[in-house]
Amino acid sequence: MTNLLWSGYRSESVDDYPGVLVSLEEAHLHSHSSRSRPPSHLDDALLGQNDEGGHRHKDPADDEDTGMLLEMGTEPEYSIEGFRREVRRGNKGGEKWTDYEMKSKLINKAIQDIGMGRYNWQLFVLCGFGWFADNLWMQGISLTLPSLSAEFDISEKTVRYTTSFLFAGLCVGSFIWGIGSDVLGRRLAFNATLFITAIFGIASAFATSWAGVCFLYAALGFGVGGNLPVDGALFLEFLPDASSSLLTLLSIWWPIGQLCSSLLAWYFIGHLPAEQGWRHFVFSIGIITLIMFLVRFFIFHLYESPKFLLSRGRQAEAVAVVHGIAYRNGRKTWLTEEILDAVVDGLSSPSPATPRRRQHVTRQRLSTANILKQRFASFSGDRLRPLFSNPKLGLTTALIWFCWATIGMGYPLFNAFLPQYLSHGGNNSGQPAPEAETSSPETISAETYRNYAITSIAGVPGSLLAAYAVDMKSPFLGRRGTLALSTLVSAIFLYLFVKFGTTPGALLTFSCIEAFAQNIMYGVLYAFTPEIFPAPVRGAGTGVASFLNRVTGLVAPILAATVPGDGTTTPVYLSAALILAAFVGMVMIPIETRGRQRL
Repeated sequence: MTNLLWSGYRSESVDDYPGVLVSLEEAHLHSHSSRSRPPSHLDDALLGQNDEGGHRHKDPADDEDTGMLLEMGTEPEYSIEGFRREVRRGNKGGEKWTDYEMKSKLINKAIQDIGMGRYNWQLFVLCGFGWFADNLWMQGISLTLPSLSAEFDISEKTVRYTTSFLFAGLCVGSFIWGIGSDVLGRRLAFNATLFITAIFGIASAFATSWAGVCFLYAALGFGVGGNLPVDGALFLEFLPDASSSLLTLLSIWWPIGQLCSSLLAWYFIGHLPAEQGWRHFVFSIGIITLIMFLVRFFIFHLYESPKFLLSRGRQAEAVAVVHGIAYRNGRKTWLTEEILDAVVDGLSSPSPATPRRRQHVTRQRLSTANILKQRFASFSGDRLRPLFSNPKLGLTTALIWFCWATIGMGYPLFNAFLPQYLSHGGNNSGQPAPEAETSSPETISAETYRNYAITSIAGVPGSLLAAYAVDMKSPFLGRRGTLALSTLVSAIFLYLFVKFGTTPGALLTFSCIEAFAQNIMYGVLYAFTPEIFPAPVRGAGTGVASFLNRVTGLVAPILAATVPGDGTTTPVYLSAALILAAFVGMVMIPIETRGRQRL
């Protein structure tokens, strides 16, 4: 056990991965371009010459963010002078590129040359566990509300406060784990979030009171709240630029988590007494979460993010991680500390002395007091100020946070109580039913849970379509266009759900379309957001976005529990208005990240 723990958190060294390093003279033979394009067409394509049909190949200057990738594969490009030219290309509003940004570009290029391989696909599955767990518990807790109402004798509207406790935990978790991953590292947060979720999730199955259930739901929310901001940022930083659409595809785990939750709820809650069904259900998804943690922690060796290491001055370990990825993927890499320093410092050739000097500086030991002071300082406003370092990034940050906040309130106003809405079978007249405050959970039949499972199935293709659409060149698609269109469709069908959902069949149809559109929306949103922010503050930017999403989500059940009437129409209308507001914010975002490098 000790060896397992040590191997999971030891510092990486290039000496651990022999045989992966090649010289710059051979680097072009192992480039991304050499694998993806016929060699005979490289020179013409890269020089922007016309082909025989008169079609001009794309000039790298047309897209300064992807120019580096297009110029790969030519032998002169793999030189110190070539690298120096590439990392300084592009306009940064008159400002100079920082050492970190230039080195990040080189790491991007090295990861791109290694390409997708065994390590990246394993990470796709393991990061998918976080997305899976997020919706597994988000939807799972909403599915337990009718049973909690029955066992603890709580009215249908009052029991909605249960989700407020979950969102309270989600708020704290998303903020702490998002910013904490920038301070303590992605790897610690990556493993701790699932462990906390599993322990408190299993414990909630044995709660003896509604207050106890609410407390344990809040505790597990603290764990699950960090999954999406941490896992998305981690996966992004190991992802080759040519495979960036996989970050959107990662969202397919989200509806799969909802599907798993709905099927288990249909089996346990739909067929067992109220006081037994929800406990068996919560215990089962707690065990599933624990198994995912065990796979992450004991079976898979996760590398720390090279960009996190670089941002913390641990350059040697960052280079070693890139070597480790090449080793695991069966590829070669040309990246060394000497190359990083020579390119950034302006040396004419790599000097062995430079990295040793830097290593001596960055590895000096700090006192415990200084370490604590640094970590607390990282949670201050100084951590967030770089997100507003220029007008364009500042506007984008404000708008994306606005979108997260409005969606955070609008989404749970509909989805957190969908089983209750479906149980009314189209009786959405807006007039309070006589039994609205005392309705028994027996009215939530097995058929309702079945319909919820069908709705979950309908959402899965949405994530697949999102992964395809985000890289399309159409001005109406890409990241921003796909996000805006899916959000608009979601708002429209929320209105139709209330206005024309007068039968169980109509409710099921509208909820299926809604699930399809919302999975596109969330899939693109979770991929688009971390791409906007530079890596040193990526965890902070996504963490605050997720925090705002959870804070406004915390308000949603309070509104749903206090609105006049039976609470089946007004919350959904409000949800539609909030989602529509998010659509307006999305079309105003000035940045499109399709094809751009991630720093």
